[in-house]
Amino acid sequence: MKLPAFPQVFARVIARLPAWPPSVAFAAACNRAAWPTLGELDWSAAHGKRFRVHVKDVGLSMYLSVHESGLRPEKTGPVDVTFTATAEDFARLSLRLEDPDTLFFNRRLLIEGDTDLGLTLKNLLDAVDWDELARRMPLALGWVAQAARQRLLPAPT
Repeated sequence: MKLPAFPQVFARVIARLPAWPPSVAFAAACNRAAWPTLGELDWSAAHGKRFRVHVKDVGLSMYLSVHESGLRPEKTGPVDVTFTATAEDFARLSLRLEDPDTLFFNRRLLIEGDTDLGLTLKNLLDAVDWDELARRMPLALGWVAQAARQRLLPAPT
C-alpha cells in the first residue's frame, strides 16, 4: 500500500528552513522514542562521525552525529556519510514495510560518502527488533507506530 504524499505546501515551507531546527527536532524525537532500544547496540564505529539524512522530495536535510547518549544535532558542514531518500521511503524504512537493501539496490536509498560507515549504520538499524522498539517507545508512540505498520502491511496471500 502506498503512503500518502507529503503535502507540498509543507514541503515548500520546510525547504526554506535552515538545517539546524529540523536536526534538533529529529535528534530529540529519535533519542526520546528509540534510543532506549538503539543505545543497546554497538555504535562504536559511528561515535563522533557526522551524517546527513536528506529527504529529497521535501528539501529537508538533517545533520547528526552519534554519541554515547544518543544522536546529537549538528550544524551544516562536511559529513562522513549522507542517506538520501523520499519521505515515503524513509517512512517505509522506519515502519519496516520496506527492506533497506531493496531500496538501496533499486536506487531509492542512496548512501554517499563513507559507504562502509553508511552500511554499518544501516545494518545496526536493521538489526533492531521492531516489536521491542515499539514496546519501549514512550507514551502511545509505539501503539501508533504498530497500528500504522499493521494497516500498511500487505494482506497475506
